[in-house]
Amino acid sequence: MNKPLRRIAIFCGLLVLALLIRDNWLQYVRADELNSHKLNRRVQIERYSYERGNIIVDGKAITGSVESGDRYYKYKRTYINGPMWAPVTGYASQAYDANQIEKLEDGILSGNSDQLFFDRTMSMFTGDKKKGGNVVTTLSGKAQEAAFKGLGDKKGAVAAIDPKTGKILALASTPSYDPSSFAGYSAKDEKAWVALEKDKDKPKLNRALRETYPPGSTFKVVTAAAALEYGEVDDIDAATDTPEPYILPGTRTPMVNHAGGCENASLNEAMRVSCNSVFAKLGDDVSRDKMVEMAERFGFNNPEIDTPVRAAASVYDKNMSRDGNAQSSIGQFNTAATPLQMAMVTAAIANDGRLMKPYMIDKLVSPNLDTVQQNNPEEMSRPISPKNAQLLQQMMENVVENGTGGNAAISGVKVGGKTGTAQHGENNSKNPYAWFISYAKDDNGSPVAVAVVVEDSNARRDDISGGGLAAPIAKAVMKAVLDEQE
Repeated sequence: MNKPLRRIAIFCGLLVLALLIRDNWLQYVRADELNSHKLNRRVQIERYSYERGNIIVDGKAITGSVESGDRYYKYKRTYINGPMWAPVTGYASQAYDANQIEKLEDGILSGNSDQLFFDRTMSMFTGDKKKGGNVVTTLSGKAQEAAFKGLGDKKGAVAAIDPKTGKILALASTPSYDPSSFAGYSAKDEKAWVALEKDKDKPKLNRALRETYPPGSTFKVVTAAAALEYGEVDDIDAATDTPEPYILPGTRTPMVNHAGGCENASLNEAMRVSCNSVFAKLGDDVSRDKMVEMAERFGFNNPEIDTPVRAAASVYDKNMSRDGNAQSSIGQFNTAATPLQMAMVTAAIANDGRLMKPYMIDKLVSPNLDTVQQNNPEEMSRPISPKNAQLLQQMMENVVENGTGGNAAISGVKVGGKTGTAQHGENNSKNPYAWFISYAKDDNGSPVAVAVVVEDSNARRDDISGGGLAAPIAKAVMKAVLDEQE
């Protein structure tokens, strides 16, 4: 072979080698990435070529699949009471992908999970059509309905947890949306999607998990926990050394109280009437670093709380000044919390100081209903001792029985709660947020802890309060859970 031919042969050999390397790189190294790439239309077409598995509440499907008549996408997702359940399910759309449980558990729901390999293999021999598995949730249909109806046309959110297990019982957010409205690939679906994207009220935002608010006076239970745990208060009925007015440390600014009798008020009385000055001073006495430590024991500053949908991190500032810490101790300044976070705080108190990890998927099941994954209760932390948890329960029950939380009272049931009205807008110019956190107890302990926030409403500014707007919603949710226990 002459020299030019040898060079051509070597060059062609290098091209073949490069082709083989590239082919193997695509098939083996980048296979998973390309299979799940958002621009790979084959993935979406395959996902909707057969019936998708369902999301289950109380043994019944809240999702479904129907034939769409489309040439490529044979089946389309449907939702039962879509707006009520959207904060739980998320959406699965032929055109706009998926989110929340629909996205996180897509492997099970689509039937493509490695956990369903045996089912897929068997269907090849039996000739059965491919079908997705089901996601069984921890949710209570009655509690969810009570939360959603309670919020009504108000903007806000509700989170309810079983304190003993961490199971999420309700997760409502309003305004909401119907995931069925853009589940397809038509011009009508596109119009619905665009309208939701442009809506200034953000109906697709899961306010229960993904929005943080100043928690206002509901945070005072965390400050009280810190005061008890770190020895600033030994007797909840003893007078505190709180002047009136109380001047924020390092400033000339007095802390404003909206209740009377706060001078030297006991911790129990200060909780009952919600004295800002007592809790601001206690937060300063405890110190910023210990307040941060206590808040973090309850879950604040944790960016990885997965339900499995990830919750936004609730915040207690680690670097603020003394006066900032005093204001944060009453749930203002830089303090911010999701409704889920405040439900977790309440659940830990109701569960005698044990905080269970919140979760809303009970199990994953195959198309033939075999359990492929079972989730079990898991302890997350122990923020406070049983003794101090019971003291907090005593104070919160006093709030409902004799204080600002009377609208949450349930006949024949022990209910503990705390109201909150959080400032909103520059110089408190906008309607405040109305909060209420609570738990109910029966003979077997507490089956439910609830956090409610009403972001705004049509009520007059002077009529907005946690006890007035949020407490009745919490009561309805608690009663729904209690009724199921009977």
